[in-house]
Amino acid sequence: MFDQPLHGGFGRHTSPITLLRVLVGLLLALLLCVPPVLAQAGNPSGLPLPRFASTRSDPINVRVGPGTKYEVAWTYLQSVIPVEIVQEFDTWRKIRDMDGTEGWVHQNLLQGTRAGYATPLLANGEVAIRATPSDTASLRARLGAGFKVIIRECDGAWCDVSATSPAGNGRAASYAGYVRQEELWGVYPDEVFD
Repeated sequence: MFDQPLHGGFGRHTSPITLLRVLVGLLLALLLCVPPVLAQAGNPSGLPLPRFASTRSDPINVRVGPGTKYEVAWTYLQSVIPVEIVQEFDTWRKIRDMDGTEGWVHQNLLQGTRAGYATPLLANGEVAIRATPSDTASLRARLGAGFKVIIRECDGAWCDVSATSPAGNGRAASYAGYVRQEELWGVYPDEVFD
């Protein structure tokens, strides 16, 4: 009873080619399960790439490669500088700044606080901070190109921001309101978050 092969089974009469086909089929089925694992291996945090973040402290050395054995390319002297994370390797993050320059920093030197820079749509223009998310809302302040803001939330068209500027008398002047999302570097077009 047990010495006869089952019909359609892997008995004595199964050809090596049939076995090979079955094994290849099983391997292909297993490979279909592997892409999510490979995606996590290429993206250790599991967070989407690219994404925006900001520097946590100062000074921060940005290196030419993912590790302390690599040379320092430049150093950030202030905290809460907006950067775009474009790649991950283990605990290292490849970042891009507003100018497009890229380098590597350790993940502990970055934070989720969203910051951005004013990027006027018109050359020599300014970015308006409005009281409400509307082009007709009252004006609270005008920001020059490259002025840093903290971004609290965005709805896909407008972002709720705050900006601080040193006044001439040594006091800081703070402004809060809404900026058109397309006029900020530090948030993607149509991105929504709160």
